[in-house]
Amino acid sequence: MPFPNNFVWGAASSAYQIEGAFDADGKGRSIWDDFCELPGAIRDGQDGRVACDAYHRFSEDVRLLKEMNLSAYRFSVSWPRILPAGTGSVNEKGLAYYDSLVDLLLENGITPYMTLYHWDLPSALQKKGGWLNRAVCEAFAEYASVIAKHFDGKVRHYITLNEPQCALSLGYELGTHAPGLKLPVEDQLQCMHNMMLAHGLAVKALRKESSCPVKVGIASTGTLYYPVTDTPENRQTAYEASFSLKPDGWFFSHCWCLDAVVLGHYPEASPDFLRKFSNGVPESDWNIICQPLDFVGANIYHGTPIDVHGNVVLLPKSLPRTATDWPITPEILRYGPRWLYERYGLPVIITENGISCKDTMHSDGQVHDADRVEFLRRYLKELEKTVDEGTAVEGYFHWSLTDNFEWEYGYTQRFGLVYIDYPTQRRIPKDSSVWYGRAAESNGKHLHQ
Repeated sequence: MPFPNNFVWGAASSAYQIEGAFDADGKGRSIWDDFCELPGAIRDGQDGRVACDAYHRFSEDVRLLKEMNLSAYRFSVSWPRILPAGTGSVNEKGLAYYDSLVDLLLENGITPYMTLYHWDLPSALQKKGGWLNRAVCEAFAEYASVIAKHFDGKVRHYITLNEPQCALSLGYELGTHAPGLKLPVEDQLQCMHNMMLAHGLAVKALRKESSCPVKVGIASTGTLYYPVTDTPENRQTAYEASFSLKPDGWFFSHCWCLDAVVLGHYPEASPDFLRKFSNGVPESDWNIICQPLDFVGANIYHGTPIDVHGNVVLLPKSLPRTATDWPITPEILRYGPRWLYERYGLPVIITENGISCKDTMHSDGQVHDADRVEFLRRYLKELEKTVDEGTAVEGYFHWSLTDNFEWEYGYTQRFGLVYIDYPTQRRIPKDSSVWYGRAAESNGKHLHQ
C-alpha cells in the first residue's frame, strides 16, 4: 500500500550545522561557537564558522528541495541570531534571514517545520548557568514568543527541542558536546527538568502568540528495541525494553522526556536517583511541562534486537554498518514508531533518519551513493509496514538535506542527499537525492520499483 495521501516527505537540517555566518549581521555567540574553540574538542580543529554557508546560499537549498519534490523542510532557528544575549533586544537582521527562507519555501509549496532549539544556546545565557539556571526557561519562552509573533500565519509547524537526550548527555554528562561539562547527577537532573520546563513554556507561548492554529511537537531520541521474532510475546518484550530506564545510560531513552511532556510525570520505573528527584517536583511544574501536543517527533537511526526472554541478540559481524559505525537495522522503522504511538497516543513524525557514507565525487563529477539508496529503500519499506499495520505516522524527514558540520566529527561524516564541496561550497545532488525525490513524488510507490 502507498503512504496516506497527506504523508509529508521532507529533509532536515540545523542552524549551526549549515548556516555559517557565525558573527554576521548582529548574531550573538552560542555555546557551539565557544566549544569549537577548545583544543581537541572537534576533529581536526574544525568548526561551524562557515559550514555550508546556508546563510548566503539558502536559495540554492530551497531549489534542491523543490527539485526533489519534497513537501516540507525541517530547519532550526539560531537562538543567538534572534536574541544575541538570549533575551532582551531582538536582532531584526536575524529575523530577516529567516523571513527570506520561510517566504521562499512557501513560494515553492514547501511547508516549513521550524525547530526552536537544536543545541545552540546563547553564550550569554551559559555564562548565567545555562540549563542549570531556571531563568533560562523563561528566556526560552520569551524567544518562542518572538518567533510565534513574527511568523504568525507563515509557520504552522513547530518543534520545541531537538533531542534533549543528546543535548544533556553529551553536553552536561559526558562533556563531548557543547558546553563540554561533566556535571554530577544532581545537576544533570536539574538541567533535564529545566529543559522540560522550557519546552512547556514554549508550547504555551507558541499557542498564545499565534492567531492561526499551529501544530507543536518535540523531537525525541533514545534506544529502541525490536523483536527478533514477530510474535506477541516478543513484541511485548521489545516494547517494555524500549521504555525501561537503567542506572547507566538512562539519559538515552525516549521515556523520561516523553513521559514528562505527554503523560505529566517522569517514568514510574526509574533508577533511585531519578525517582527521588521526581518525588520532589511540585504539581505546578507538571502543569507547565505537560502541554497538549500535536505529534511526537522521533529521530531514529538504528535499533537493538531482543529475544522473548529480554536478552539482547548480538548482531552478526557481517551486518553492514554506516560510516559512523552504526548498525543498519531497518526493522526499527517498523517497530520504533509503533511503540511510541502505542505509549503516547500521538501521531509520529520521523524527524530524522539517515546514513553517513564515505561519499566521494567520481570522475564523471557526480556522487554515486548506492549504499544510501539501499538504506532508504529498506528503511522506508519498514516504515510503510508500520503505517499499514495502523501506526499513525504523518511524515518522514531525511537527515540531512546537505552534508554539514557533524558536531564533534567536524566535516568527516557525510549524511546529506546533497554533496557539499566545501572549498567551493558547490552543491552536487547525489544519486540518493534523485531516488528519494521519486519516492516522494510517487508517495512511496517508487519503493517497490
